[in-house]
Amino acid sequence: MTHTKPPQDIPAQASASEIRAVYLALMAVLGLGALDQSIVATALPRIVGDLGGMAHLSWVVTAYVLASTATMPLYGKLADQYGRRPMVFTALITFLAGSVLCGLAQDMTQLIVFRAIQGLGSGGFMPLAQIIIADLVTPGERARRQGSIAIVFAVTSVLGPVLGGVMTDWLSWHWIFYINLPIGALALWAIARSLKKPVVTHAHRIDYLGSVLLTGAIVALLLVLALGGTEWAWDAPQIKACAALAVVLGGWLVLHLRRAAEPVLPPDLFHSRVFNVASIVMALTFMGLMGASVFFPLFFQLVMGSSPADSGMLTVPMMIGMIIASTVNGRIMARTSKYKQAQVLGLAVAVLSFGALALAMDRGLGYPYIEPPIFMLGAGLGLVMPNMTIVVQHALPLPRRGVGTAMLTFFRSLGGLLGVTGSGAILAHQLHAHGVAAAASAGTGAVLDPALRAVYRHAIANVFGAGTAIVLLALAVLWFLPHVSLAATPATPPAK
Repeated sequence: MTHTKPPQDIPAQASASEIRAVYLALMAVLGLGALDQSIVATALPRIVGDLGGMAHLSWVVTAYVLASTATMPLYGKLADQYGRRPMVFTALITFLAGSVLCGLAQDMTQLIVFRAIQGLGSGGFMPLAQIIIADLVTPGERARRQGSIAIVFAVTSVLGPVLGGVMTDWLSWHWIFYINLPIGALALWAIARSLKKPVVTHAHRIDYLGSVLLTGAIVALLLVLALGGTEWAWDAPQIKACAALAVVLGGWLVLHLRRAAEPVLPPDLFHSRVFNVASIVMALTFMGLMGASVFFPLFFQLVMGSSPADSGMLTVPMMIGMIIASTVNGRIMARTSKYKQAQVLGLAVAVLSFGALALAMDRGLGYPYIEPPIFMLGAGLGLVMPNMTIVVQHALPLPRRGVGTAMLTFFRSLGGLLGVTGSGAILAHQLHAHGVAAAASAGTGAVLDPALRAVYRHAIANVFGAGTAIVLLALAVLWFLPHVSLAATPATPPAK
């Protein structure tokens, strides 16, 4: 049963100066998460060269995203129950502790475990930021503010590959994790200084059993996707055991959701058609995006022969496209409250961009044929992501806004997680089929022989081909998204 507790954190109404201070603090937090992901992606080939284990490369990303995804629903509920400020502190401190451990990692297993600890903290960044934004401003103003934060996110994503390449070339990959410490200290100071005013909180029962069942089912499924057909045969006892475990835990989770007082996946959220369609679209979109974009640095360094610093610069056009599209779209949406047309256009552009990239990579075309689609891919995604969060927040009642926002981010990250794992499986299967089991030497920066380079080129092209099909499916689902008026703050339950 939900009841009101004494207020904490931030008010529903705040002055312009208070809103500005909170936004600057949130920009620092989100920038920290964006910077870490983009830096790590650029340095992955060098990390594999030092620690070995090309077949496990995707798990450096998967462990991080899995831990982040599993904790997102908890952060939403805990923020509703205990307030925004304590949970932001918890997320930041956990993330920074994981960053230090990652910098000290001595082998691939340690790095994967420590990346999971990082993910436990980063799982709170996006949902908490979006919840705080929803607390502060009206939906129309929220569109403009979300666009501003998307710009900061994109700018740090531009800087990340460049910094990651430079630090990897001049220092070592360990420093890509240590750089989080001064930025995290700045974010902690900004949050402590600005996030002080009260907000009404709602008591919740935290569904720890549901979280364990959900995480366990996802891990078992990922092991099947990642290891089936490569390290283990599809009919191996290990694969059968993981598949059976995924089914058992998934079935147990479904039964648990029907009986728990406040389950980790609240059933009433799924009464909203807006929430259902938005969750599917975001999951599919990030499944294609994360599954493909994590291999941009690998393609540029191993196939095109670029240095880590240069490969970082070559991904900048995608972020520039995202910045431009987010800025323009946020201002248009703030004036007109129309969002679906821009989302349809954005996904259509993303589909064409994915297809163009897959074709250019498969045929071995040069940079003039690869960079324009990268820019257009960013522009297309910039028209989709901020809008969907605003629409879902407005379709849900206030007591469900926190957990609803976190759940949307959860499904988005779950899609990205499945995309990264599936793409890693495609790459590993291609390498395995050509007798390139580990290819640890590929991460050392040495020039590959033409035959091995062709194997990587075709494998990564297949990844982008799969991304094309997945984003096309997201576009088809988007047509079922109903229109929601953004003129006023909702006070009614979700529309069925």
